[in-house]
Amino acid sequence: QVQLVESGGGLVQAGGSLRLSCAASGVIFESYTMGWFRQAPGKEREFVAAVLWSGGRPLYADSVKGRFTISRDSAKNVVYLQMNSLKPEDTASYYCATKRALYGSSGESRSYDYWGQGTQVTVSS
Repeated sequence: QVQLVESGGGLVQAGGSLRLSCAASGVIFESYTMGWFRQAPGKEREFVAAVLWSGGRPLYADSVKGRFTISRDSAKNVVYLQMNSLKPEDTASYYCATKRALYGSSGESRSYDYWGQGTQVTVSS
């Protein structure tokens, strides 16, 4: 069982930055994938970024490439999402998630087993 708690959301002007944190507790194996997803009102949950807990090349949605960076601190059991050059269309609730299996797409929410409660990000124009 893995518990996830997100923090760091808030209100920011367009062009600004925020860093989201996801504190993970429980049994976490190196093979697990940590992902960030977001969901805006009236829209489906969409993939943002993912990385293996052991490290390696991150995966990003095209809409955030070059602006967002996912990283993890295995010593602290925290996964971060650094968000720069924020746009109003980035406004959403952001969720941290854990995928246990090596198979399954890291870009699909149905592949993930554990979810946090979400943190709201609002970008004003």
